[in-house]
Amino acid sequence: MSDRNQWKHDPRQVLRAGAGFDVRSFDRGGTPGWSRDRATGEAAMVERGADLSELQERLYADGRTGGTRSVLLVLQGLDTAGKGGIVRHVAGMVDPQGLALASFGVPTAEERTHHYLWRIERRLPPAGRIGVFDRSHYEDVLVVRVDSLVPEAVWRPRFDEINAWERRLVDGGTTVIKIALMVSYAEQGERLMERLDRPDKHWKFSMGDVTTRSKWSAYQEAYAEMFGRTSTEHAPWYVVPADKKWYARLAVTEILTRTMEDLDLGWPAATFDVVQARAALQATMVRPPA
Repeated sequence: MSDRNQWKHDPRQVLRAGAGFDVRSFDRGGTPGWSRDRATGEAAMVERGADLSELQERLYADGRTGGTRSVLLVLQGLDTAGKGGIVRHVAGMVDPQGLALASFGVPTAEERTHHYLWRIERRLPPAGRIGVFDRSHYEDVLVVRVDSLVPEAVWRPRFDEINAWERRLVDGGTTVIKIALMVSYAEQGERLMERLDRPDKHWKFSMGDVTTRSKWSAYQEAYAEMFGRTSTEHAPWYVVPADKKWYARLAVTEILTRTMEDLDLGWPAATFDVVQARAALQATMVRPPA
């Protein structure tokens, strides 16, 4: 494994939303735990990506041979926070067959007839896979709250329900990593304006982005309570500054890699006689069968 000591502090410690975390004073342009420059960070991400790729293969091999472990990476953030970039640049460093990607937008007509966790349950990663959620069940305590889609008496009990649900996931062998990408108001405005300035980005823009932006304070309040109520020991929130895309991708790579290292998965032992198999294969090396 490559050198993880380039980090001054473990990002899982400095980015964890603990007691007293203040989302309003959080520096969205900072690089907590990392004191080196961008170029060094981008090089370190490539190196750790190689580690991550091997760890993903070990997880996949474990699942193919009867193991029950899986990993769920939850990505939350407002528009332009960089969720898609994490999917492409971080998850994209591992073998696609070991990934289970899911994106959760506005519920479909069928989904609205079920409990809000129904559609989430259907997309959970099977054993041996890394699941990546682009948005998640947390939309049901964020968007529904800010847009008053359901009464407070409906969404507020969901905090405890989600905590208990995630506890069951963890107890069943799924490691849950929750990442909140927090972009500043000014940076979000610049990124949205870039979408209007570039014809190749027009497809990514929606007037709904402006409407959501007008509710900035309400979203910050919703995120603050979400962190306070659902950053648990079994499934903590890591709040990642997102103004510097290179840092956000580096931090998520490191958090994911260190967490998977802690699973301490080896390679599955052979279920056959290796010596006998070698001899049988060697016998075929002289000439092809007639």
